[in-house]
Amino acid sequence: MASRPVKKRKLTPPGDDEGSSRKSGGKIQKAFLKNAANWDLEQDYETRARKGKKKEKESTRLPLKLPGGRVQHVSAPDNGFQAIESDEDWLDGAEDVSEDEESKEKKAPEEPEKPEHEQILEAKEELAKIALMLNESPDENTGAFKALAKIGQSRIITIKKLALATQLTVYKDVIPGYRIRPVAEDGPEEKLSKDVRKLRTYETCLISGYQAYVKELTKHAKTGHATGLASVAITCACNLLTAVPHFNFRSDLVKILVGKLSTRRVDDDFNKCLQALETLFEEDEEGRPSMEAVSLLSKMMKAREYQVNESVVNLFLHLRLLSDFSGKGSKDSVDRMDDGPSKKPKSKREFRTKRERKQIKEQKALQKDMAQADALVQHEERDRMEGETLKLVFGTYFRVLKMRVPHLMGAVLEGLSKYAHLINQNFFGDLLEALKDLIRHSDASEEDDAEEKEDEEVDDDAPVRNPSREALLCTTTAFALLAGQDAHNARADLHLDLSFFTTHLYQSLFPLSLHPDLELGARSLHLPDPDKPSQNRKSNNSNKVNLQTTTVLLIRCLTAVLLPHWNVRSVPPVRLAAFAKQLTTAALHVPEKSAQALLALLADVAGTHGRRIAALWNTEERKGDGAFNPLAESAEASNPFAATVWEGEILRRHYCPAVRRGVGIVEKSLSLAER
Repeated sequence: MASRPVKKRKLTPPGDDEGSSRKSGGKIQKAFLKNAANWDLEQDYETRARKGKKKEKESTRLPLKLPGGRVQHVSAPDNGFQAIESDEDWLDGAEDVSEDEESKEKKAPEEPEKPEHEQILEAKEELAKIALMLNESPDENTGAFKALAKIGQSRIITIKKLALATQLTVYKDVIPGYRIRPVAEDGPEEKLSKDVRKLRTYETCLISGYQAYVKELTKHAKTGHATGLASVAITCACNLLTAVPHFNFRSDLVKILVGKLSTRRVDDDFNKCLQALETLFEEDEEGRPSMEAVSLLSKMMKAREYQVNESVVNLFLHLRLLSDFSGKGSKDSVDRMDDGPSKKPKSKREFRTKRERKQIKEQKALQKDMAQADALVQHEERDRMEGETLKLVFGTYFRVLKMRVPHLMGAVLEGLSKYAHLINQNFFGDLLEALKDLIRHSDASEEDDAEEKEDEEVDDDAPVRNPSREALLCTTTAFALLAGQDAHNARADLHLDLSFFTTHLYQSLFPLSLHPDLELGARSLHLPDPDKPSQNRKSNNSNKVNLQTTTVLLIRCLTAVLLPHWNVRSVPPVRLAAFAKQLTTAALHVPEKSAQALLALLADVAGTHGRRIAALWNTEERKGDGAFNPLAESAEASNPFAATVWEGEILRRHYCPAVRRGVGIVEKSLSLAER
């Protein structure tokens, strides 16, 4: 395509422009000088207006004649109207004002900042004054809640701590014994009396101030670790939760405690949170606070994949669930039912007509029916909430069993053995199989630990387990399942077989009698070995079962096997004789307290089944042929009646007098049973 032609502009030569500009500049300068000769500067200055004082506004009011004869002139009031000033006068005045202000600012001295200790002292006095006002009449000083919160916004950490502690004391004193519901629940606006309106205003201020305080505690509990505010906030939350668990924003307080329990670092604040939740569970008669706390705990543990301290799981053992609310009668006294006030003598009775007596009687009957209906509703609501709590607890237990978290197994098995009577029978078979797998897993881990010790390649940082205690807890849980809900009557229908647990218990009697920590609980103190530097930092016991020692668990298992409460006579004589022989042998090796416990159990067995096992104490009444095998795979295969209890002669010479008395009690029980 052909390009379009570009128009060419005519350019002026640069030389011509410079010449023309010079010519025009010279003409202007000549004209200026010619006109300046005709200026009269002095006359112009003389005729210019002078600056002076502004004329005062003329008064249009008439003078007043006073009683003394003196005349007084009255000036008109200034209504805010000012004389019109020119722009120059206004600018001059503004400059004068700005200069005056600058001079005043320079002359005014700056107020020195008070020392920190004086500010703390003033804050203490102010906090005490406001707290006293609220303590005397809180409904008349509703603005004091905000004043307390405002003092807590200081930049000084000590004042913040004092404000948090003061608000804690104030709210504990003024919080009513009921939960304040939102005003929106009342429906449409209705006419209220003066007292009711005053009460609602006070409750609204209380709720708003308390909500702000709880939010402040939540913020400091998360971010105040460096300044120490976190410890104060957690302490305040614990005190509020235990003192007023019925009041609003209870879930927010529980979240503060659960957030602290989510860490595996155990310190004073951690123990405070544990103690607060234990108190909440033990004193909760309503059921809803416990359900909220258990729900938050289960969600927290699930989110952290159950990598929490085992004491958090042990909190579930303090719950008051279902049967724990059943009342027990006293054996020493009889509680009389209160039928109401006693009858008044005829001389002091108030006269009532027949209609009034009828109305009073109907009113009493109506109140009685209402009280019964209210109690029934409360009972049903409490049972429903406890059922939901139980679901959450068992859900947590079963997840831990499925995941086989090593450091939580003991706590979970302890909880299952406690609440076994509340488990549905349909889950018994699966639960027993899971317990059998745990025992097999514990045996395998014990063998692996033994091989590692032989190879001298033990990892000191790995979590140490106690498989023998876990196996005992599995056995206790298995027998506890049959102890409740009449499950022993349905063993044939459910196809439950506990012979595996009985055999494992028989095989573990000898190893347990030689265990060095037999009488130590999970929280017992173990001092580190000074010869092993790798253990210098380890001062806690490795046992993972919290509440009972190994001896107590062993006695529980043996009692369930030898003295079942549902049918004592169902135990075969061979099993009784085998366990009796093993118990007397184990009593020679265990410490004195464990020996007393084993002999006391053996005395109970002798008193109940004396005729069945009496042959063991008489060398002339042997019923079996062959030799006794204490290391047999099962109790029935050990041939116990081919042996005698010769250990009793050695136990009679025991160094502990209590053990010697225990042997005498066993022999006395046998002699009484034979009669």
